Amino acid sequence: MARRYDTRTTIFSPEGRLYQVEYAMEAISHAGTCLGILANDGILLAAEKKNTNKLLDEVFFSEKIYKLNDDMVCSVAGITSDANVLTNELRLIAQRYLLQYGESIPCEQLVSWLCDVKQAYTQYGGKRPFGVSIIYMGWDKHYGFQLYQSDPSGNYGGWKATCIGNNSAAAVSNLKQDYKEGEMTLESAQQLAIKVLSKTLDMTKLTSEKVEIATLKRVDGKTITRILPAQEVEALIAEYEKQEAFLEAQKKEKQEKKS
Repeated sequence: MARRYDTRTTIFSPEGRLYQVEYAMEAISHAGTCLGILANDGILLAAEKKNTNKLLDEVFFSEKIYKLNDDMVCSVAGITSDANVLTNELRLIAQRYLLQYGESIPCEQLVSWLCDVKQAYTQYGGKRPFGVSIIYMGWDKHYGFQLYQSDPSGNYGGWKATCIGNNSAAAVSNLKQDYKEGEMTLESAQQLAIKVLSKTLDMTKLTSEKVEIATLKRVDGKTITRILPAQEVEALIAEYEKQEAFLEAQKKEKQEKKS
């Protein structure tokens, strides 16, 4: 049925669906997992590194996390070449605003302007939608710390915690259970991110080679963004494994007492 209606980006199917947009969403669901968590004192982004080849020259700042301006960082899931085009566009929009008004662009305005570009690519023939979902974390003077997610359709929304990419549904259900609104600190957000990733990623053991974590917080009136070094990520993983082993031991003790 789909074949007759997916030859152009602009053809609606009889059910009112745009198959090309759905295909773009499907591409994202097979990409590396990215999650964002909003805390009281900052925001965290965590992403799964797909390319862990030892021969790769690690010149780049990071594989999946991009700095947009002084106050905003984003993480992408999907086709990386499409993501490069969109992150460059985001940086241009942010710099034009800074040049024109002499201050950083409000977070939602930046997200909204890029979503207008994304939506245009679902509307005109001869172009395909971008196969990328983006999670944005940022700070502005209007609403403080903010976390957004946008889709290839041009749709976007603000979140307290969200996940995109492979196994995102499982990750979101874990976040729903463990996210404590109003109580989250950046430290507890880091622990939660490791917990969720270790449960949802398709690997036996989580390592710092497979995960990158970025934090955003305010220090002395300035926004500080930081990619956690491998040692800190390893320490977080080790701490999580220690807690899991302790809980497992407690469970066994209870079972033995019952029997």
